[in-house]
Amino acid sequence: MSAKIIDGKAVAARVRAQVAQDVAAFSAETGRTPGLATVLVGEDPASAVYVAGKQKACAEVGIQGFDHRLAADASRETVLALIDELNADASVSGILCQLPLPAHLDGVEVTNRIDSGKDVDGLTIASAGRLALGMPGLVPCTPVGVMLLLAEAGVQPEGKEAVVIGRSNLFGKPMGQLLLAANATVTTCHSRTHDLGAVSRRADILIAAVGVPHLVKGDWVKPGATVIDVGMNRLERGLTGDVDFAAAAEVAAAITPVPGGVGPMTIACLLRNTLTAARMSA
Repeated sequence: MSAKIIDGKAVAARVRAQVAQDVAAFSAETGRTPGLATVLVGEDPASAVYVAGKQKACAEVGIQGFDHRLAADASRETVLALIDELNADASVSGILCQLPLPAHLDGVEVTNRIDSGKDVDGLTIASAGRLALGMPGLVPCTPVGVMLLLAEAGVQPEGKEAVVIGRSNLFGKPMGQLLLAANATVTTCHSRTHDLGAVSRRADILIAAVGVPHLVKGDWVKPGATVIDVGMNRLERGLTGDVDFAAAAEVAAAITPVPGGVGPMTIACLLRNTLTAARMSA
């Protein structure tokens, strides 16, 4: 194996240590503690694990956590009323509604009820618009984490060809925007892309985020490329990514593992966004 392994755990630990320092400084300066409110509707086990992880991470860096849990059959009115209450609460800097929501609720509607100044997931229409226009604002955590990992690997996107496999609002689209802003030439691929392997082979920076185990084969990777695997697939033998890691690592210059690559960066960047939101409101 020739590729350098990009250690997301180590980078995330540094980001979190910096956030802890900055939170302490912010609190000393303003007399206020940044606060993150999480909203979980229903009993989805994976979502409950994610929310618990986010709350624990908040406590570790000195951010106040507000953990709101609603029953799976909570009405639209109940959920929206809670969001309104959190929007109006000055002690809450950031609001995160854990997706997916139960089928009777509209995730887009609920997300867009969040005040864009508290939108630490960067998913409201206002946040997406600011990102598209290159204006300052809150940006989705995982794409920001990927940009930090590229920097860690010494990869300058400027002038490089970047291929993003996946076009979700949560990751693929904002990832493309951030790479464009960093002056990369960006191709976004999806399930209708013809000859995905050929397009992938052009990439100096190849990013996979579709949730299909080992979709990206070793011969899809351009020799010397940087490969970022955002996939998180639970198989019987454990967690695996969207990239055939062993095969890709023979060809790539640098690659993220799953687990221990992009995953830890998401929570680290959520903490950073919460502090940013607190500063914006102060």
